[in-house]
Amino acid sequence: MIAFVTGPVAALAPTTAVIEVGGVGMAVQCTPNTLSGLRIGQEARLHTSLVVREDSLTLYGFPDDDERQVFELLQTASGVGPRLAQAMLAVHAPDALRVAVASGDEKALTAVPGIGKKGAQKLLLELKDRLGAPAGGPVAAPAAASAPPPWRDQLHAALVGLGYQAREAEEAVSAVAPQAEAEADPQVGQLLRAALQTLNRAR
Repeated sequence: MIAFVTGPVAALAPTTAVIEVGGVGMAVQCTPNTLSGLRIGQEARLHTSLVVREDSLTLYGFPDDDERQVFELLQTASGVGPRLAQAMLAVHAPDALRVAVASGDEKALTAVPGIGKKGAQKLLLELKDRLGAPAGGPVAAPAAASAPPPWRDQLHAALVGLGYQAREAEEAVSAVAPQAEAEADPQVGQLLRAALQTLNRAR
């Protein structure tokens, strides 16, 4: 495997850099961000990954070894070839991809050309434990929406069972919520009486 190439930049194209190595011009596929850091005639060092196909040998180049490793890890997911992996790195830096995968950010992945909603969901599942934690450390899971306290559902169901409309029941539940929240262990029976009083007053 060719781990890296070092030499003067002989030519630049929209997707390729040619690095002169020992009198040989090595064509290296790079993202626009990587190419933007290269200058013709200047010395460059690119970490590389060689992709072997039946009809081709393609060298992909990266500014550092971390990006090269992420490129190779992305391809362990089904349906991700070198071109899509490179497209993902063209849109997102390695740590941005790690954050997106760790936080389940579908939108970040669908921003990559060639990845739709279903593809993003599949990639999030497959890559979850493969890319590692971002440089800043593990990403905290988004806080789950707090479930309503059990007394709310019980009280609402009791009022509907007594023949009140769902909207009326919800308004009565909201009316007694301050009383319930002030108690460590709210009793549904007491709350029901209070809710019925508010409903009677409303009528």
